[in-house]
Amino acid sequence: MFDSEELEEIREGHEEWHEEEVEPVLERFGERKETFTTDTGGQEVDRLYTPADVDDLDYREDLGYPGEPPYTRGVYSTGYRGRLWTMRQYAGFSTPEDTNERYHYLLDQGQTGLSMAFDLPTQMGYDSDAAMAAGEVGKAGVAIDSLADMETVFDSIPLDEVSTSMTINAPASVLLAMYIAVGDKQGVDREELRGTIQNDLLKEYIARNTYIYPPGPSMRIITDIFEFCAAETPKFNTISISGYHIREAGSTAAQELAFTLGNGIEYVEAAIEAGLDVDDFAPQLSFFFNGHNNIFEEVAKFRAARRMWHDIMEERFDAENPKSKQLKFHTQTAGSMLTAQQIENNVVRVAYQALAAVLGGTQSLHTNGKDEALALPTEESVRTALRTQQILAHESGAADTIDPLAGSYYVESLTDEVEEDAYEIIDEVDERGGMLEAVEQQWVQRQIQDTAFDRQKEIEEKERIIVGVNEFEVDEDPQMDVEEVTEEDEQRQIDSLQSIRAERDDEAVDATLEALRDAAAGDENVMPYIVDAVKAYATVGEICDVMRDEFGEYQPGAV
Repeated sequence: MFDSEELEEIREGHEEWHEEEVEPVLERFGERKETFTTDTGGQEVDRLYTPADVDDLDYREDLGYPGEPPYTRGVYSTGYRGRLWTMRQYAGFSTPEDTNERYHYLLDQGQTGLSMAFDLPTQMGYDSDAAMAAGEVGKAGVAIDSLADMETVFDSIPLDEVSTSMTINAPASVLLAMYIAVGDKQGVDREELRGTIQNDLLKEYIARNTYIYPPGPSMRIITDIFEFCAAETPKFNTISISGYHIREAGSTAAQELAFTLGNGIEYVEAAIEAGLDVDDFAPQLSFFFNGHNNIFEEVAKFRAARRMWHDIMEERFDAENPKSKQLKFHTQTAGSMLTAQQIENNVVRVAYQALAAVLGGTQSLHTNGKDEALALPTEESVRTALRTQQILAHESGAADTIDPLAGSYYVESLTDEVEEDAYEIIDEVDERGGMLEAVEQQWVQRQIQDTAFDRQKEIEEKERIIVGVNEFEVDEDPQMDVEEVTEEDEQRQIDSLQSIRAERDDEAVDATLEALRDAAAGDENVMPYIVDAVKAYATVGEICDVMRDEFGEYQPGAV
C-alpha cells in the first residue's frame, strides 16, 4: 500500500504528532482511563492507527476479493447486493400449536427463515412426562416428543420454501430425522430440504452442558450424520460449529474464535478417520458466532474467521473444493449482554450488535428481544427485534457495499491481531492433543472461567461500565408484560404425548427400536434406523434411551 520511504515518513510524523500535539493535552487533561481494550479485554487499543500498523498487508494474500480465497472479504462475490442475509429469529415455546402460531406470525412479518428453540427436556432427550422434565416442559423452547409434534409445528409451512435452523445437540439426530420425516410426508424431495442442526457436542462439554452421551459416541453420531446427509440431504448443514455459547460463558473474542475453529478441526479429523472424504462433507459444515458489543472487534473476528478457516482447510486437510474452505456462519446478538435493568436499552445494544454482524458479512442473523433477560420474548418485542434487522437492511446503507470497513488501519490491524491471538490458542490446543483432549482435561473450561471471573470483577469495581447496571442507574422496576408457560400448557403436552402412545402401533415401535439398538451396538450408520423409529412414532425419550443404554452417559470431571 505504501513504500518503505513513505512508511518511515508516516512513523516519524506519528512521533512528532504525539510529542507536539498529544503530550501537552495529556499533561493538562489526561485521558478517560489508562488503558483502552477491546470489549473483552483481548486486545489493547492504540490511540491512533496509521498505514504503519498494516505495513506488511498483502492485498491479494491477506484480503483478496469477495468470493475468492482467502475469503476475508466474504464468501459471495456480490455480498448483500445480490441477496440479503437470512433474517432468522430464534423462536419456540410452550406447545407445538403455540410455536406453529408464532412461526406463521414471524413469516407474515417478513422473516425469511425459521430458527427452532427446544425446551430443556427435549434438549436432554427426555419425554415431557419423564420425572426429569417436571416443571421445564415448554419453558426454554417448544416441547417435541414425537413426530406428531413436529408435524404440528410445521403445519401449513412447506419445507421446500423455508430453511430451518434447529438449536439441538445431543438428540440432533432424532430431531433431524423428524424434520426429514415431515418433509417426506409433505412430498418434499430430501435433496431440497434446507437448514441447519447445531449438533455441536464439544461446545456442550465446554460451555452449555446439554449433553447426553460421552465424547466418543457423540463424535460417532456426528460423523454418521455427516455421511447420511451428504447422500440424502446435501443442502442441509449438518453441524453449526458454535462459538456463541463459548462467548456467552465468558470467553474473549479470540478465545471464541480459537475454540470454535478448534472444534471444527476436531470434527473434520473425526470424519476423515471414519473414512469420509473431506470434500464430501466439508461444504455442509457451518458456524455460529456471537454478535457482541464492540463493533470493530466483532468485525475483525468475523473477517479473521473466514481467512483462518480457508487456510486450515487448505493446509491441514488438503481440501480441494472451494466450498470446503468457505466459512459460512449464523450470528445471534449477545444474550449475556441483555440487562434486566432499563430493558429499553437492550434495543440499542441489539442494534449495534446486529450492525457488527452485517458489517462482518454474516449469512444469517437473529436479533434478541429486549425482554429476554426476563423471560421468553413477547410478540411485540419479537417484532421490534425483526424490524431492527429490516431497518438495517433497507435504511442504513450497511448492506449496499461489500466489507465496507476493509482498508481501515484499525480494522485491518485488529483483524490480524485477533487472528494471531486465536492461532496461539489453537497451537496450545494442538500441543494438548486437540480439542477433545483439552476439553476432557478441563483446560478449555478453565480458560473461559478465568476470563469470565476477570470481567465480572471489572464490572463490580466499575472498571467496565454497563449502562443501567453499574452506572446511570434509575430506581424503578421494569414494567412490562412477559410471556409465560403455565402448568396447564405442560399438562396439555403430556396429554398429547400419552394419546400418541395409545394410538400408535407398539409392535412397529419396538421393532424399529431394536433395529436401532443393533446398529448402535455395531458400526452401522444409525441415522436410517432413527428415521424408521421416528416414522413409527417412537418418542425422543425412547430413542435416546436406546442410545443411552448402548453408549452410556457423560459424567464430567471437576473443573
